Amino acid sequence: MREIEVFIDTEEIAEFFFHELMKRGYVPSEEELEEIADITFEYLIEKSIIDEEVNEE
Repeated sequence: MREIEVFIDTEEIAEFFFHELMKRGYVPSEEELEEIADITFEYLIEKSIIDEEVNEE
């Protein structure tokens, strides 16, 4: 299997969930969206879909 580089942005995840939840009639708070984005990111790591790489800039 070929390895590809993927960048995951939790702010982008939060925005995606915000729009999807709004379509379904939910109005999440900013704090709730941040938690959902963090949980999603952790899930992707736990399932070995992504590896976390820390930028030391």
